[in-house]
Amino acid sequence: MTNQTQSRLSFVVQLFGLSLGALVLVCSAGCATVRPEQRAILADPTMQFEEKSIDQAALEHTLENRQGATGGGSVKGGGCGCN
Repeated sequence: MTNQTQSRLSFVVQLFGLSLGALVLVCSAGCATVRPEQRAILADPTMQFEEKSIDQAALEHTLENRQGATGGGSVKGGGCGCN
């Protein structure tokens, strides 16, 4: 190997090592230790990403009682404006 090839290889190895180290730091930044008494707060239903949240369910319940109608909230429009 020539001297230039060795220096390029050394540069690539160093760049790979730095990239790997940065990746490990970024991935470990999202890790957190949660105490048992904190888990009850984090497990609250309002903290869940669901299709139908508690607030949405309460709003639908209110509208159902006011209008005397149920359903129709999940139907997407057709685009013609007739629904």
